[in-house]
Amino acid sequence: MKALFFLMFICFFSFAFANDMKRNSSLKVVVDNKNKLMWMDDSIILKQTFTHKEAEAYCEELTFAGFSNWRVPDIDELKLIVDKKNQKTYINRSFRFNIADGFWASKAHWRTFWFYADYMYFISGTPYFDSRHKKKYVRCVRDI
Repeated sequence: MKALFFLMFICFFSFAFANDMKRNSSLKVVVDNKNKLMWMDDSIILKQTFTHKEAEAYCEELTFAGFSNWRVPDIDELKLIVDKKNQKTYINRSFRFNIADGFWASKAHWRTFWFYADYMYFISGTPYFDSRHKKKYVRCVRDI
């Protein structure tokens, strides 16, 4: 337990002086020190799709990389990881596990009685909204 805590301390200390997004392979996360976010980056992301409600529950119940305060990102946070120059998946190249498809964002729209929610379409790097009942991927995030 002490070794894991020490490893996490060293990892966070090394990221404190970084400007760009950096992948931590041992924790399977990408840390965005500038925006103080930690993104899940494990192969499990590509193996599961969820409805919007399921995605919210999944992230809230998730314990990953020693942390349990994960959540579904909002659309503005997803915009931070879009890389229009990476035309294969339109996501920042720090992420190892990518798929050109839709990833849920947290906001559901009240004007549609919460029937639609935002998502990032990593085929074009463009935000859209869709029925919360459809299945999409989720990349959980946490504040650091």
